[in-house]
Amino acid sequence: MGSDEDRMIHHLLIDSRRLDAAEQTLFFALVSQRNDGHKYIDDLYQNGVRAFVVSKMPEEIHPDACYIHVQDVLKALQQLAAYHRSQFDIPVIGITGSNGKTIVKEWLSQLFGPDYNIVRSPKSYNSQVGVPLSVWRMDSTHQLGIFEAGISKPDEMTALQKIIKPTIGIFTNIGQAHEENFISFMQKAGEKLNLFAQAETLVYCMDYYDIQQVILRAGLGEKMQLIPWSQKFKEAEAYVESVEKQERDTLLRLVFKGETHQFAIPFNDDASIENAIHCIVLCLFMKMPANVLADRLRGLTSI
Repeated sequence: MGSDEDRMIHHLLIDSRRLDAAEQTLFFALVSQRNDGHKYIDDLYQNGVRAFVVSKMPEEIHPDACYIHVQDVLKALQQLAAYHRSQFDIPVIGITGSNGKTIVKEWLSQLFGPDYNIVRSPKSYNSQVGVPLSVWRMDSTHQLGIFEAGISKPDEMTALQKIIKPTIGIFTNIGQAHEENFISFMQKAGEKLNLFAQAETLVYCMDYYDIQQVILRAGLGEKMQLIPWSQKFKEAEAYVESVEKQERDTLLRLVFKGETHQFAIPFNDDASIENAIHCIVLCLFMKMPANVLADRLRGLTSI
C-alpha cells in the first residue's frame, strides 16, 4: 500500500453510497446477479478509499492503493468476520427461525441493556452479507452479543455459524418463509439448527413438531443444554400455564424449573406473545431476577 502500510482498517464497506471515514475503510467488491462492486472502485478511490478486496483486478491500478485479490469476495468477507469473532470470549446469543428473529433480538437488547454493554445485529442484518457486517461491530468493550441469522436455501447456515459462533441459541419457530427452496419443514428446521452446532444452550418451543423432532433425532440433548418451553406439555423446562389476553396487554403465568411466575407484556397478538415467551425463558435461564424481568417486560416497545 505504498507509504500507507500501517493503515488501520475499522470499517468494512459493501455499498459505495454508505462511505464514511474513507481512510479506515476496506471495500469488498461483491458480485451479484444484479450488480458488480468492481465498477465502483474508481469512484471510491477518488473519495479517499485505498483498500479493496477484489476478485478481478481493475484496469487502472493506483500505486498508493492496496488490492487484495481473492477468488470469492463474499467468502473473504465471511472469513474475516469469523476471525474477528474468534478474538472475543463473551456470551453470544444466536437467533434463527422463520419469524420473530429481529423482534426477539431487539427485545432481548432492551431487557439486558441495563446490565450489559451489548453488540447486536443492526436492523435485520441476518443474511450472508449482513451477518459478517454485524459481527464486525464487536469490540473489547462489549459484554454480550445478540445476532440473528436467516437462510433462504440449504447449506447457507454453516457459514453463518462460523461467523456468529453462538454460545446460546434461540430457535423461534418454523413456517412458510422461503419454503420453495426446501424439500420439507423438517429439512428447513435441520438446516436452521446448524447455527447451534457448537452452542452450549438452546431455547426453543417444543410445540413445533418439526423443530422438536429434528432436535431429538440429532441427539442435541447429549451435546448441549436444552431449554424447551411449551403451552401443551407440562414436562417442558418452561411450561406456560395460562395466557390471559386483555384489551392492550397479556398476562402470562409460567412455570420455570418448578417456580411459578406471572408476567404482563404490553401486547396481545399471538406473534408478540410467542416472541416474549422466548425472551422470558432466556432471561430466567440467565438468572435475571423475576421481579426485575417483570418490570422490564412492561416497558417493551414495538419494533
